[in-house]
Amino acid sequence: MTDLVIRTLSANDAALFDAHPDPLGARENHRRTRYRDEWKRVALRDGEVVARGAWWGGPDDTEPVNINWFDVAEGEEEAGAELLRSAPWHVELEINVPGGWQEDEALRAAVEARFTAARTAGYEPLVERFLYRWTPRCGLPERPGRLRFRPEPDDAVFFDALRRIHSATLDAHALLAVAEGGLDRAAQEELDFFHWCPSPREWWQVAHTPEGELAGIHIPAHNPSGPTIAFIGVVPEQRGHGYAYDLLVECTHHLVEQGAEFVSAATDRGNVPMAANFAKAGFPVTSERLNFRPTS
Repeated sequence: MTDLVIRTLSANDAALFDAHPDPLGARENHRRTRYRDEWKRVALRDGEVVARGAWWGGPDDTEPVNINWFDVAEGEEEAGAELLRSAPWHVELEINVPGGWQEDEALRAAVEARFTAARTAGYEPLVERFLYRWTPRCGLPERPGRLRFRPEPDDAVFFDALRRIHSATLDAHALLAVAEGGLDRAAQEELDFFHWCPSPREWWQVAHTPEGELAGIHIPAHNPSGPTIAFIGVVPEQRGHGYAYDLLVECTHHLVEQGAEFVSAATDRGNVPMAANFAKAGFPVTSERLNFRPTS
């Protein structure tokens, strides 16, 4: 087998990135994503692309925040691993896969090749997630009318609510942040993400019961690819009333009132209650995502 060549691309040779099959439909999934040529890398053998990866970040980011496009040719798992290992950025890897991929032999082989390459490169699985996309044809769910919503200008209120919400959470990323840095770190990471989103701070809302008790928060937002449910959270003492559904519906209404023609969202596969709320609100699962984290 001939030697492998790893290349970081530029505007002059960016077309190389497209010289590879796309069995998982990444191009369609990322049709709204804007990539920088210099954050794309390919592995070549005899001049043929056998692995490729696109690192991604927001328009103002100086470093990528994740890898969200990663492909490996059949039998080239080591090439894919070297592409990841040799990169100057070691960030979370996202692999989007069609629903039901386990039952399709060709899809399963393609997905497992990527998993093998990621593990060989020192990445470990973190979580499997459902990805949703609401459109008007899904129908706008009716507001339950049980909670009172209002904007809150004080970040400290959200920070305190996030600490309480993450003290008992099913979210894998929040659990990792708590394990590595405690509740303050988990809350701050969420706040940093909310501020990173290019949407108005005034959209953030708190929700109270008619008696004036805090029930939770919801964050309607735009990420660089469009309108999204950035966060839904109920404080522990208010759980058991189904308020997460109320928050999700209000968040969806808010985005539609701001002109959204679609709304994206995601939740962990293991977060069964939240997945049930998305189903109840008419959000269809469009694909799945497997997140890997670098171990070094």
